[in-house]
Amino acid sequence: MEIDDPLLAGAESELVELGLLVPGQGNPRTVTVTDPDRLAGRLTSAWQKQALALLTQAVAVPAAMQELGHAYQSLDRRFHPGGPVEHVHGVVEIRQRIQMQADGAEYEVLTAQPGGSARQTLAKAQAGPILEQDLALLGRGVARRIIYHPSTRYSAPAREYVEQITGAGAEVRTLEEPFTRLFIFDRRIALIPVQGDTAKAAFIRDEAIVAYLLDTYERMWERSSPFLGATEVPPEVISRMRSNILRMMTQGIGHRVIARNLGISERTLARYIADFREEYRSETLFQLGWRMALNAPEALFTGDDGAPAAPPQ
Repeated sequence: MEIDDPLLAGAESELVELGLLVPGQGNPRTVTVTDPDRLAGRLTSAWQKQALALLTQAVAVPAAMQELGHAYQSLDRRFHPGGPVEHVHGVVEIRQRIQMQADGAEYEVLTAQPGGSARQTLAKAQAGPILEQDLALLGRGVARRIIYHPSTRYSAPAREYVEQITGAGAEVRTLEEPFTRLFIFDRRIALIPVQGDTAKAAFIRDEAIVAYLLDTYERMWERSSPFLGATEVPPEVISRMRSNILRMMTQGIGHRVIARNLGISERTLARYIADFREEYRSETLFQLGWRMALNAPEALFTGDDGAPAAPPQ
């Protein structure tokens, strides 16, 4: 078959590329039609072989890189400039290092993640790598414990995320007091933020410091409340949140600092304060502070269980 119409030149080229038309050996302007069924069989077989080869390579990559990864981590431990405490700059670099430590964790990953940023991050958990990473950790037998602020309980995506990972074996709790971000991997490497610089973190390998931070984490864990992703917020969580707000207000701490320390928005804090003013029949904040200190001294300085409230950080 010979095609002379220039309008069909583009279509002819596509059909030749697909293999449905084969140019003649003697006359390049002449093409022969190929049996579509036979062509489909050949293409299917060829592509299946390619897919199998790629899949085999993908499966082999982690094992091939394992020795190199161990060498990299060993080099990093021996030659990083900070010694047992290494300062890492840049959000991207910090995330990469956290990912590397999580991927290499053998039996436990502990995190304390305060503030509203946790809710914003968890809002994308279902579509992002966070959920997949935690499920992968749990799937290979690594224990996972997380501490959030109670504000996380009010986020629907966060509740869905927590419900999925707790269903897979993780433990999640909320703590109604100020605390700082803390990551601990296999009880041998800890990560803490550097104050005053959101793009700087310290990776700590010193055994004594890591042990101290682990003890701090366990104490926070004991004071926190279990969170399984349920919609209803337990009354004791609300009670402790109110007590901490009242305590910090009577200590003269600014509203913005209170909101940041408790991981709530300033608008949410304003609603709490409005409830307090109505409850204590106060028209001004000065009256509110005076009447709170006068009428409810125990609620300001103790938790609902009678234990002393933790000081703000």
